Amino acid sequence: MAAGAGPQRRLTRRRFLTMGAAGLAAAGLADILWLEPHGVRVERLTLATGQPGRPVRVVQVSDLHLGDTGSYFLKIADLVAAQQPDLIVLTGDYLEEERNIRGVLDFLRRLRAPQGILAVQGNWEYWSRLEGENLRRHFHNAGVRLLINERFDLAVNGQELSVLGLDYPSASDQLRQLQQQADPARFNLLLSHVPAFAHEHLDQRIGLILCGHTHGGQVRLPVLPPLYLPRFSGRFVSGLYHVGQHHTPLYVNRGIGTSVLPVRFNCRPEITVITLTA
Repeated sequence: MAAGAGPQRRLTRRRFLTMGAAGLAAAGLADILWLEPHGVRVERLTLATGQPGRPVRVVQVSDLHLGDTGSYFLKIADLVAAQQPDLIVLTGDYLEEERNIRGVLDFLRRLRAPQGILAVQGNWEYWSRLEGENLRRHFHNAGVRLLINERFDLAVNGQELSVLGLDYPSASDQLRQLQQQADPARFNLLLSHVPAFAHEHLDQRIGLILCGHTHGGQVRLPVLPPLYLPRFSGRFVSGLYHVGQHHTPLYVNRGIGTSVLPVRFNCRPEITVITLTA
């Protein structure tokens, strides 16, 4: 009896370790494939505009890469509504390889803000061949105004604001021409899908830049830099930076979707609430 007990104990220990390793692997896969890609966070930024009036709440949504309008995107729409935005801005990459424009429009119709919804397009719209005036017509039917190197003015809670939509890939000549439209008496909010562009051409008329594109790196190992960032990301990953000779605030949103692989690690999706104070 005693001679046979040893192997049995070793087998049990080995099985325990194997089951533990398998459990950890399963938990890790569940985290990167489901929990983190769907664990959206609300990030917040407050900025003074120098304008009179009451605060203005802007919600930024970016990088949907929408394949289907399942429960996750319904949750996003509810989460945006819960922030009670005055204005919603969208910073590109709505489509994925399936070119599911109907799903995108269904999601956009669920968004509501008293001052409307303004958008710019990203690289995936160009790759999908649904860019420009074609996309503008689709968005108009969903209640969204697509800005293609143009300015849109608003008066919100006593503040005079302008939203400048810089088109992908945010070339320097586009930036210079768009800045010429900016009124220094207003607070000018610049939307650009990509964060890396000709910041040296920014002047004092631009008060804030909102971008997406990077997905925050999507997979972030501790201490190490992102494993991959798409072209036109530059040094920008996520969060708040200051760029150009006037140290213009630039915020990079991690997006709500995933690209290439449907995974996230140490990099939750986000919507951003920007409060513009007087």
